[in-house]
Amino acid sequence: QVQLVESGGGLVQTGGSLRLSCAASGGTFTSYAMGWFRQAAGKERQFVAAITWSSRATDYADSVKGRFTISRDNTKNTMYLETNNLKPEDTAVYYCAADLTPSSFYLATGTAEYDYWGQGTQVTVSS
Repeated sequence: QVQLVESGGGLVQTGGSLRLSCAASGGTFTSYAMGWFRQAAGKERQFVAAITWSSRATDYADSVKGRFTISRDNTKNTMYLETNNLKPEDTAVYYCAADLTPSSFYLATGTAEYDYWGQGTQVTVSS
């Protein structure tokens, strides 16, 4: 059983930054692709970013390209999301997720492709 725990959310002003973390336990972290998703109030959960087990490939939603950076430290079983130049529209609960059977050809961007989820961390950006 894989367990994922997010942290690092909070309240920031427009233009601010936050570093989100996702600590994994109970599985073989180095074999998983990992992803970040977010869900704003009243909206569906949407893809934010993903990273392969080796960190050789990453993918981002267009809305966060150039502002967010995904990374991972396999020695610490931890994934990160560096969020910069935050905007009010980035306000959401941010979730990390693990893809236990990643494709060799692409990074998954759909919620159904991920097997385990964390409980989420709230990010609120004030205008």
